[in-house]
Amino acid sequence: MRFGILGPTLVRDADGNPLPVGGPRPRALLALLLLDAGRVVGTDRLIDGLYGDQPPKEAANALQAQVSRLRRKLGGDLVELRPAGYLLRADPDEVDVHRFTRLVREAGESLGEALALWRGPALADVDAPFAEPQRARLEELRVSAAEDHAEARLALGEATGLVDELRDLAQAYPLRERVHALLMRALSGAGRPAEALTVFEDVRRTLADELGADPAPVLAAAHMAVLRAEPVRAQRVPAQLTSFVGRDEELARIGELLAKARLVTLTGPGGAGKTRLAIEASGHDNGETPFVDLAPLRGGTEVPQAVLSALGLREAGLFAATGPAGPTDRIVSALTDRRMLLVFDNCEHVVEDAAALVHRLLASCPGLRVLATSREPLGITGEVLCPLPPLPPGPAVRLFTERAAAVAPDVALDDEVVQRICAALDGLPLAIELAAARLRTIPPAQLESRLGDRFRLLSRGSRTAAPRHQTLRAVVEWSWDLLSEPEQRLLRRLAVFTGGVTAGSAAAVSDVDAEELLTGLAEKSLLEASNGRFRMLDTIRAYSLERLDEAGERERFSRVHAAYFLDLATTADPRLRGADQLTWLARLTAEHANLQAAVHRAVDADPHLALRLVGALSTYWRLRGLLSEVQPLAARLLAALGTETPVGFEEEYVLTVLTAGPSEVEGQLRRAETIMNTLDAPIRLPQLVVAWALFTGPPVPGAPLTPLARRFAASEDPWFRALAHFSLSYLELLDGDPTAAEREFLVSLETFRSVGDRWGVAQVLDGLAALTELRGEHERSLALIDEAIELVGQLGAVEELAELWYRRADRLRTTDPATAAADYAKSEELARRAGVPATLAMAHLGLGELARQRGDLGEARRWCEQALGECVAGWQAANARSHVLTALGRISQAEGALDEARSRHREAIRIALDNQLRSDLVAATAGAAGLALLDGDSGWAAQLLGMAEALRGTPLSGDPDAARVRTQVGEPAVEAARRMTYAEVTAALREFAR
Repeated sequence: MRFGILGPTLVRDADGNPLPVGGPRPRALLALLLLDAGRVVGTDRLIDGLYGDQPPKEAANALQAQVSRLRRKLGGDLVELRPAGYLLRADPDEVDVHRFTRLVREAGESLGEALALWRGPALADVDAPFAEPQRARLEELRVSAAEDHAEARLALGEATGLVDELRDLAQAYPLRERVHALLMRALSGAGRPAEALTVFEDVRRTLADELGADPAPVLAAAHMAVLRAEPVRAQRVPAQLTSFVGRDEELARIGELLAKARLVTLTGPGGAGKTRLAIEASGHDNGETPFVDLAPLRGGTEVPQAVLSALGLREAGLFAATGPAGPTDRIVSALTDRRMLLVFDNCEHVVEDAAALVHRLLASCPGLRVLATSREPLGITGEVLCPLPPLPPGPAVRLFTERAAAVAPDVALDDEVVQRICAALDGLPLAIELAAARLRTIPPAQLESRLGDRFRLLSRGSRTAAPRHQTLRAVVEWSWDLLSEPEQRLLRRLAVFTGGVTAGSAAAVSDVDAEELLTGLAEKSLLEASNGRFRMLDTIRAYSLERLDEAGERERFSRVHAAYFLDLATTADPRLRGADQLTWLARLTAEHANLQAAVHRAVDADPHLALRLVGALSTYWRLRGLLSEVQPLAARLLAALGTETPVGFEEEYVLTVLTAGPSEVEGQLRRAETIMNTLDAPIRLPQLVVAWALFTGPPVPGAPLTPLARRFAASEDPWFRALAHFSLSYLELLDGDPTAAEREFLVSLETFRSVGDRWGVAQVLDGLAALTELRGEHERSLALIDEAIELVGQLGAVEELAELWYRRADRLRTTDPATAAADYAKSEELARRAGVPATLAMAHLGLGELARQRGDLGEARRWCEQALGECVAGWQAANARSHVLTALGRISQAEGALDEARSRHREAIRIALDNQLRSDLVAATAGAAGLALLDGDSGWAAQLLGMAEALRGTPLSGDPDAARVRTQVGEPAVEAARRMTYAEVTAALREFAR
């Protein structure tokens, strides 16, 4: 037989069938005997365990009766009477608790098997005096085993799979420091160091508040490990494939300068190694070091866009149109309270724009330092320069020797010859490395002689060319001359690629059998190979473009490049709405630079091709949050089109208008509206439907579904049908019919799930969560939000995660304030990282409401006033502002400042009426009811509360402010107002808010 007490009491016969044990007393008796299976348990101990301090008068007889009942259930010979007590005849290994204890002692891989024996809390269905202390003892054993098991799995690199398990354990044991230390290590190992640091701060505060203690060494050590770990970021410092040689003194000097100054600029000629030195210096900095490469940019708004990309900030949410804040404002918002070293590389050709941005960031973000590379200073007050001279003879020779040994280990090197080669190359690291690579095929003496000839020739060339171009041109030309004709042909054609190539894309665009040639070019150091991709150095690419022009091939292969990536984007677009969404999103992300280059060229050379690219890439741009990055391109494309609305490209034209920003292109906007008013289904570009809906905003309550949307509902395409039902759900919700809304939500959800679109599923889950919360189904609402968080996390949408976390916290605010505070903190951290002021405001509002809830009005006001300052512009900020004003109105009421409260509530209602979002209006209307009571107008208070519930469609359950008003005015008075129509409610509120 098998027995279990690690969960509800369980007995199985030899065939595995469950056997009934009986009621509470037999279960308790069996559990007592199982704890000592195979050993005699004394009668007194059994009586004490079953009855405690109040045994029955005939306790021994009562115990015997219980034993008899148990024997009848399990078999007469299983429980034996012994002189000193009773014995359960069972092998301890047949009892889960003893098997668990043995496996824990064995440790190692047995820990997983041991933990799998638990089916719930130990002795879950046993109610007897002995049960509680035994439960506590066994639970301690379980948690210790779980910690040991997690420690072992972390050592095996299983960090990602441990995060949720350890987070649950940490929530269950908020004062258990080893659990939190393990959670921090798992989060850091999973690439989530910011969350790991949040865990530390949370448990540190808890220990201080609950125990008055500081973190133990195990927790402090985990904290230091996270701080020292390589930070996760969207754009890492480029990985280096070779050793760092020859700049030790400069590296030390940069460290000293960065300890004193906030802007250090490395200056020097091209090829001096500024970029490589900046990479090494950033690696020695103990903190975040995002890397911004300005080399491909033209200046203007592209500079802050590059910084946003380096910081991993998506430009628009999945559920929102492009935010109102400009890219620089978003960077400032994201970096205001962060400590960071930001690396700006290759500033010289955009020096004015780079200088202006760096000045703004340093002035606004006190924890920020900047390390820049440029051929000239940025010219900013406080800038400290670190000039890079040529390498001295010793380090130059060492660099040449190390690189030569890597490519030609059998070639004998003469020190004097090497010194002369390095001297002829002016000690420039890039030239030295390229020269050393040629030793595969050229003897050192011949290499020396060719270097001299080339330098003399180029130094006497154009006086207008920069010195570094003269030197590097010679080095690149030697490399070029050593290539075969097929290698030269491929290399010059690869110059049309901006973001690297694969063997497939190289062959498709270059019209050359590329696989073996790519390998050869990588071996000759003209391409860098990494993870199946090949990247060309910018200097090599610039030289190859000149050769492409000489061959008269640039226009042709630029067109082929654009056509190839148009085909890739067109192929990917429908798959971005299906089960392979993540795979294709990653594939397009890897080709992002090439896709953008194709759009750039097409905008200038072929506007119709550019329109097709916009149509094919719009879904990708929105999912990756890149709309602001492409906004200038869309504006340029519209300028190139002028007043033309190209026939056959109407949908692409509307998407271009929406991407460019309607405020700047009013004429095109009118044409776009005309197109949308006359557009007939089927739509070729599904993203157009989403973009247009987000642009036009929430529908007017009571408005019917548009003819186009009705056709979508009847579409054979399941994705369109899902979107149509999702639209209908919100129309029903806005009209105050939650039952009809739920019906449409569920149809939409089922259909989005069937096609595998995480984007669509997450939207519907978010809407359903709001609906179920309206009905008071809190647990279901939380489950829906948690699922949406999981899906949005897979898409990497930081802004949406920030929104979902504060919504989750809102639902827990009154029932679980501690968890709500932690969720608000997560939302705050994500919103700050993403630079989304409106979401940051909602997180801070939530913290303010928690403070008001516990009676700390001063802290509540501080949080809410901070939130109000973060509501900058746009309908999302207006939404947040309405809620913040309502909270401030309630704070003013509690402080007795009724005039201020009245002003706050009226403004909140005015904003909500203008936004036409019913949920905002519900909150603002209910918020004013408490003020009416203080004014002595209980009738108006009842009407306000009733109107809020009329708008909501359900009672305001779970709202303590509303409950207090209802208690004082009475349910009948509220019920009368609840029967008002939407038009009556809004008319009354407009009159009140005037």
